Amino acid sequence: MSLQLSASAASRIQLQLAKRGKGLGLRVGVKKSGCSGYAYTMDYADDVSAGDEVFESHGAKLIVKSEHLPMLQGMILDWQKQGLNESFKFINPNVKAQCGCGESFAV
Repeated sequence: MSLQLSASAASRIQLQLAKRGKGLGLRVGVKKSGCSGYAYTMDYADDVSAGDEVFESHGAKLIVKSEHLPMLQGMILDWQKQGLNESFKFINPNVKAQCGCGESFAV
């Protein structure tokens, strides 16, 4: 199983951790939410716990609980700028449907 970071996402994670002054990487997961079933979660990761998987790309780390891997396998996390907006973009091949607002997804 593999998750990847684009170069721009890795750079953004490194920048945010440097501003924060600590952290190992970005913790990514899913939770039940919204009209389609699941929503992505993100937080700083200060440690790696039992049951976590670590994926590294371009010098930055993604930490994911192994129970979330079936829904995230093959995902690429990108950092995109569109006009005045910039945010992480989840490119997930497991997504079969999304709600109209894009906040939740189904696998």
